Amino acid sequence: MNAALWVAKTGLAAQDKALAVVSNNLANVSTNGFKKDRVVFQDLLYQVERAPGGANGDDAQLPSGIQIGTGVKISGTRKVFSNGSMQVTGQALDVAINGRGFFQIQRPDGIVGYTRDGQFQVNSDGAVVTAEGYLLEPQINIPAGSSVITIGKDGSVSAVEQGTGLSTVVGNITLADFANPEGLLAMGGNNYVETEASGPPNIGTPSEIGLGSLEQGAVENSNVSSVEELVNMITTQRAYEMNSKVISAADQMLSYLNQQL
Repeated sequence: MNAALWVAKTGLAAQDKALAVVSNNLANVSTNGFKKDRVVFQDLLYQVERAPGGANGDDAQLPSGIQIGTGVKISGTRKVFSNGSMQVTGQALDVAINGRGFFQIQRPDGIVGYTRDGQFQVNSDGAVVTAEGYLLEPQINIPAGSSVITIGKDGSVSAVEQGTGLSTVVGNITLADFANPEGLLAMGGNNYVETEASGPPNIGTPSEIGLGSLEQGAVENSNVSSVEELVNMITTQRAYEMNSKVISAADQMLSYLNQQL
């Protein structure tokens, strides 16, 4: 079988997966706190017919040899944790992180999750939760009837209680950071969980030890650039077309041999 057919087949498979990644980025262009993915390609094993540096006679040495690659594969996808733009909403419980860090949330499976989506709400018990109803960690409760909620850049949350008119600190939002955020496992629903690759979380107060500050009344948009992703989509499509043309050319060569021999 013509080797070019199998090499082109690996190219088609890799570009197909790359297009799926681009498609996911574009699908989440309006998802708050979403971080785009990038595909990492890697060439496959080589068939070494003549090794570089091999002896070619008594006093001669091969300068390059003969090495034929067997295709390409996707070795991984990388989350790009650059900041997205901020969108001012004016909502008291919308909070954006200006810099590094993740909000901590209590997932239903008991594991602490991490998210950049700061669109919080209050549940029937007065607790601050995500749009999916997951508790913010550490838990913060807003007293019933509070008229004004203020969230400081350092994460302090205060509320003006009904009747007294006094502002009282009801909790503090902390942030978590990781030595390798790209090692986090994406769980969907705008949240991640730690892995051995990410390392343990370093928890601290916003605006301190390299963590970002908090901005009340704003949310962080996705960091996906529509124009960039469209260019990536065109590039991927062209690469796919070129690999399909290789298959067509290899097929025509085999057809020629069958007809002539």
